Amino acid sequence: MVAIQNQTTTTDFILLGFTSIHSFQILIFPVLLAVYLLTVTGNMTIVTITLLDRRLDTPMYFFLRNFSILEIGFTSVVIPNTLNNLLSERKTISVVACFIQLYFYFQLGITEFFLLALMSIDRYVAVCHPLQYSVVMNHRLCIHLMVWCWVGSFLCAVMLIIMISQLPFCGPNVIDHFFCDNAPLFNLACGDIHLFELIYFALVIIILLGTLIIVVISYANIVSTVFHLPSAKERRKAFSTCSSHFIVVTMLYGSFFFLYAQPRQRNSMDANKGVAILNTVVIPLLNPFIYSLRNKQVQQALREMNKRFCTHHACCRAA
Repeated sequence: MVAIQNQTTTTDFILLGFTSIHSFQILIFPVLLAVYLLTVTGNMTIVTITLLDRRLDTPMYFFLRNFSILEIGFTSVVIPNTLNNLLSERKTISVVACFIQLYFYFQLGITEFFLLALMSIDRYVAVCHPLQYSVVMNHRLCIHLMVWCWVGSFLCAVMLIIMISQLPFCGPNVIDHFFCDNAPLFNLACGDIHLFELIYFALVIIILLGTLIIVVISYANIVSTVFHLPSAKERRKAFSTCSSHFIVVTMLYGSFFFLYAQPRQRNSMDANKGVAILNTVVIPLLNPFIYSLRNKQVQQALREMNKRFCTHHACCRAA
């Protein structure tokens, strides 16, 4: 084990990963690889059909397309390096690579929360003010809102990563995790970092609570409006769309509050790893099915795209 006296002498961290049992790590590899490929395929499918099918050229699917792109990026920040470490004897990551990974993890994660808030506002306008929907949620506004999501997440992520990069590291350089996350890095920091932690967690809570308040207010108004709809069919349709959004919101906010909204790390690292798997592996895999692939419009678009592909393929073979 390498001893590190201060941050300037730190060159590498060692990632412990899931377990020290080599045979079990080999067993995890094909499962994780299959899930990663399914995640990328599912989310790329959503991106493709929402771009190709003009009937899906609406604000809701514009935001869903961006959400799918985010999910591909979010899981790709963590999983490929984890797969490499599962097969590698030397599970090291340089300090620079560690902070780069953490930066993109922060930015893509924060962008997701900003986007969830936007998606809840979009559903609020669609359900509560349907006559003004096309005017309010126009294409230009959607693009501007998306740009501000990226700008805001960039600024927040830069602040967080600058703070973490200033931590003085001493003692062992072993990160008890399968990627560079803030909690194990805090455990490696030496000296009194209470003030730093308070500032860090205050910023995290502002981001989480700020977006959560927007989501809760939006869905509270949606539920109130849906209950007053005269048609049972309209109520079922509205609840079907919003309930799928609510599932993702609950999983994401629940897991991130568990991991990051505590002034002191009170969870075991094994628990943290389990919840981190939910964030980086399970949720990105489920999102295409929860949000889009169970949607009738998306299913119809998929059938038509598949039909066109098969027809084109048959024509090419005949030629």
